[in-house]
Amino acid sequence: MSRFALAAALLAATALPAAAFDPAAMTETEKAAFGEAVRDYIMTNPEVLIEAVNSLEAKRLANEVENDRALVAANSAAIFEDGYSWVGGNPQGDLTLVEFVDYRCGVCRRVHEDVGKVVAGDGNIRLIYKEFPILGQESDLASRFAIAVKQTAGDDVYKNIHDRLMTMRGAVTVESLSALARDMDLEAEPLVNRMNTEEVSAEIRANAQLAERMGVMGTPTFIIGGEMLRGVPQTGLADAVEQIRALEG
Repeated sequence: MSRFALAAALLAATALPAAAFDPAAMTETEKAAFGEAVRDYIMTNPEVLIEAVNSLEAKRLANEVENDRALVAANSAAIFEDGYSWVGGNPQGDLTLVEFVDYRCGVCRRVHEDVGKVVAGDGNIRLIYKEFPILGQESDLASRFAIAVKQTAGDDVYKNIHDRLMTMRGAVTVESLSALARDMDLEAEPLVNRMNTEEVSAEIRANAQLAERMGVMGTPTFIIGGEMLRGVPQTGLADAVEQIRALEG
């Protein structure tokens, strides 16, 4: 079989029934020639290889999206109604935005203002923060302090502390957190004492267990409605909210 004939057979193979093209029936010489023809075709038409790679990537991403939707559905009670996470924005909103957050995460700090603007500008988003300290001791201290504030001083004070921790400069230490408490007219010692209690540890542990079930390994991770966004979407959160609303009807 000539190389030209083999190349023609390659191009026509997808249009023929599966049984019409049987590589197993080829001789070793024909297999070698066929392989050379395939190589020549790809070298002459490299866009075919690019298209194949893009198609595989699109399928992989689609599968990941479907898997993430299934994870959100299976864990919806722990995500949206855990009974302890801070709930803000519009508590009766038609769409819930959940953020797994770490106060020492540079991306979380950078996107913090954008999250607030999207929620305020939309007016119909229910916002939930999941304390998820994964970046070391300072992250853990900051989350424990924030949770201790929420448990003792309530949601409004927690939100103020959350915002301050997101913009806090310098190292997070017991001393710097105590100074922050005093600056917010809070008694520092009871908060510091509460940070290592089981009540605080239980919240962090529950969030970590939820993250493990959902394969959440980084911050920020967002759940918007039934969709999970592993990081900040390139088009921005506002656009993501608009698209998800359209998708969910």
